[in-house]
Amino acid sequence: MNLLIKNAEIRNGESTTRGNLLVVDGVVSAIGADVDGTPDCEVIDAEGATLHPGLVDVHVHLREPGFSYKETIADGSRAAAHGGFTTVCTMPNLKPIPDSLETLEEQRDIIRRDAVIEVLPYAAITRKRLGAELCDYEALAPLVAGFSDDGTGVQSDEVMKRAMKAIAATGKVLAAHCEVEALLNKGYIHDGEYARTHGHRGICSESEWKEIERDINITRETGCRLHICHISTKEGVELVRRAKKEGLPVTCETGAHYLAFCDADLREEGRFKMNPPLRSAADRDALLEGIADGTIDCIASDHAPHSAEEKSLGLEKSAMGVTGIEVSLPAVYTYAVRAGHITFGRMVELMADAPRRIFGIEGGIRPGDRADFTLVDFNEKYTVNPAEFLSKGKATPFEGLELYGVVKTTVHAGKIAYRK
Repeated sequence: MNLLIKNAEIRNGESTTRGNLLVVDGVVSAIGADVDGTPDCEVIDAEGATLHPGLVDVHVHLREPGFSYKETIADGSRAAAHGGFTTVCTMPNLKPIPDSLETLEEQRDIIRRDAVIEVLPYAAITRKRLGAELCDYEALAPLVAGFSDDGTGVQSDEVMKRAMKAIAATGKVLAAHCEVEALLNKGYIHDGEYARTHGHRGICSESEWKEIERDINITRETGCRLHICHISTKEGVELVRRAKKEGLPVTCETGAHYLAFCDADLREEGRFKMNPPLRSAADRDALLEGIADGTIDCIASDHAPHSAEEKSLGLEKSAMGVTGIEVSLPAVYTYAVRAGHITFGRMVELMADAPRRIFGIEGGIRPGDRADFTLVDFNEKYTVNPAEFLSKGKATPFEGLELYGVVKTTVHAGKIAYRK
């Protein structure tokens, strides 16, 4: 299908053009005020909307195969398109775990059948995600976004060193869930003021930054491309900042909820429980500084849907993880761009351009690019109502809050994946 987008404010990086964009055979053909369509193209009038590159989320849980009662690739990919995303990378805490060509293919079959956008799986770092036996990275590398044991950190220094050395040879990214299990102390929220005053067991910041420090040291030794998942601590941000200054191949991500909330905002509800937890105001401020100064490379939702029952048990007993992919863009725009922490162009860099660059993902809005883009009205505000989510997961700390930015249309490879 060919498409002509008319009268759009086209934002690519910090540059802005007002005009039309033509898509022919799934590829951006031309951009400009005088660009016209072909006889067989669909025309979309984008007056009042901003057109920018389709978003890329490098950290989502689509739960299939194995846990389709929480989410399916069909529902999750539609939710991603609703959120403005044209590519997502799915974590391997599935059943079966994608730790071999055979188990990976089970997931890829569902993706080919049901996904409405590009869904790129991660393969596991270790067999069964048990932190012991390495996978066959060379065989898996051509088929995956990278390697991760997300949900658990690799606890053994020696295993992580061998994994990084082998993954470095493939050129792929190792996406590390950094968590020292010996320091968790059965905690489930941040070890801060809220935990102390409400009688909860806390997760100390050291459990995150200590493993970030270890993995950076191993990267220095092996040259592996290290991507640190869902960074939440001020110490972690500073460790990444130093690694970048040293020239190490280290990147990282954080989530919109860590930029908007801190542990002072917690309530006794499962929709505020995730791992890593919402930390202190000082940590939140360090993350905002990190997205502004370039220390943090990506914003990823860590979209982690669960059933209503699993999220209805309060802070202590609810499952870890919240739904995020349908509110990530408006939350970042509201709490980071409108609040003056970053520019609009920096938001697009964090949510589209940098993820593509780091993980080697196609798409964009320059002539010759695979036509992946999103049309959003950033002047329109709405109140977050999880009942309107396309995801099966409804638990979000943004529930009831007012956000700016309504996705009107999401286009992947020239095809409309979502239209309001």
